[in-house]
Amino acid sequence: MTAPVDPTATKSWARLSELATTQADLRAWFAEDPARAERYTLEAADLHVDLSKNLVTDDIKDALVALAVEVGLTERRDAMFLGQHVNATENRAVLHTALRLPASASLTVDGKDVVAEVHETLRKVYAFADRVRSGAWTGVTGERIRTVVNIGIGGSDLGPVMAYEALKPYVQDGLECRFISNIDPTDAATKLAGLDPASTLFIVSSKTFGTLETLTNARLCRTWLLDNLPQAEQSEAVAKHFVAVSTALDKVEAFGIDPANAFGFWDWVGGRYSVDSAIGTSLAVAIGPEHFAEFLGGMHAMDEHFRTTALESNVPALMGLLNVWYSNFHSSQTHAVLPYSQLLHRFPAYLQQLTMESNGKGVRWDGSPVVTSTGEIFWGEPGTNGQHAFYQLIHQGTRLIPADFIGFANPAYPLKDGEQDVHELLTANFLAQTQALAFGKDAPEGEPYRNFTGNRPTSSIMASDLTPAVLGQLIALYEHITFTQGTVWGIDSFDQWGVELGKKLALELDPVVAGEKDGADQDSSTRSLIEYYREHRR
Repeated sequence: MTAPVDPTATKSWARLSELATTQADLRAWFAEDPARAERYTLEAADLHVDLSKNLVTDDIKDALVALAVEVGLTERRDAMFLGQHVNATENRAVLHTALRLPASASLTVDGKDVVAEVHETLRKVYAFADRVRSGAWTGVTGERIRTVVNIGIGGSDLGPVMAYEALKPYVQDGLECRFISNIDPTDAATKLAGLDPASTLFIVSSKTFGTLETLTNARLCRTWLLDNLPQAEQSEAVAKHFVAVSTALDKVEAFGIDPANAFGFWDWVGGRYSVDSAIGTSLAVAIGPEHFAEFLGGMHAMDEHFRTTALESNVPALMGLLNVWYSNFHSSQTHAVLPYSQLLHRFPAYLQQLTMESNGKGVRWDGSPVVTSTGEIFWGEPGTNGQHAFYQLIHQGTRLIPADFIGFANPAYPLKDGEQDVHELLTANFLAQTQALAFGKDAPEGEPYRNFTGNRPTSSIMASDLTPAVLGQLIALYEHITFTQGTVWGIDSFDQWGVELGKKLALELDPVVAGEKDGADQDSSTRSLIEYYREHRR
């Protein structure tokens, strides 16, 4: 692995620093260039992406592309797709892109045909999904499964629940998925409420089968199942109502799950990149193997766009470079993702893990300190809800907040309010917000509080419909945006050492919180909080 390039020492960085001193004027840029929207609108698979309302000129775009060349973006991209160990701190390949390669493809990494292994697992997942969907898989009492409960956390939860919510129109009638992630017992209690244990199936998603939150919740669910099926033989009940996504077959079997019903995945798949692996088993059950294959196909289509398209027209690369432009040259610290689709209400939360766990780093992949600010805080809510909550800050606040607007030409549920097509009203709001943010409006005389400065950057991402393939394309788009930014910053976007310390300390503190161990060695703040907890715990 070569050492990362210092981006601040490149000629293009110097050029960008110079260009950043020029005042952006979107009103003038559009007025002077009638073809601006056409020139900055690109197609990527089924996505129609308008970048024209960004604070970018041809000179800025050229300098950003030159920066990508100088830091070796295409070389690192190609190395990732070939299975080289671009995850330097863990000495691993990064092959989430292999999870969606067609069966006819070939990729040998570390002496193994990964495509063959991926499709062997997919066939197993699909066969299981078909059995559940058809009613061939039954619970211990012989009833068909009506509710699938996914137990996982992080990427084992955020991806599946986001995709399930986004693709609800494709879910088989009579099937429901629920998702338990938080170790807060409220999560398990509320998700289990109202369920019939005889028709409930649990999927325990943990690669090592040792994740604290996941295994705690799995045991809670096992106890609930057995308490509510008192006539059933315990081992048979667990075997019929629990399956696993894990490679730790000994631990799976010790829990009571038949190892034949465990679906594996690989150490070259990071949790936040794993929804298209066996981690997506709950989704495959809900929408069916055919639609899940379309989902994978959409991801692959975006992979191919990123892999083969010149940087000047490469949508993920350009969007990632624009994020660097705002973060490093305009002191932007946050990035809003605003889907004008209620079905995508969990998409911003999914992107929080994808982007912030990937690029929230203070050292580069060779262990040296970063040389510039890194990472962004990703956040958002569906439109139009956000318009009545935080858009005030985006429009008139003192902080520059780049925003991605996501919309669709066709609704999943076309409804009319009298003669008014409600989806058209939603789309009008989408367009109005990007227009207002770009061009603003001068305040009437004596009313400065009604001034909209404009020059608030947005990217507009549209598609015909929110299909499984389009959702896959959106996910892969942001994966590659994240990769582009990490490459510029010299970051290993595929490790997550920052999550380790808190987990370790929690295990050490647990007996102190329970009163089983003295907390004299803790800091005064932690001791005081534990004392308050102990005094008030009933």
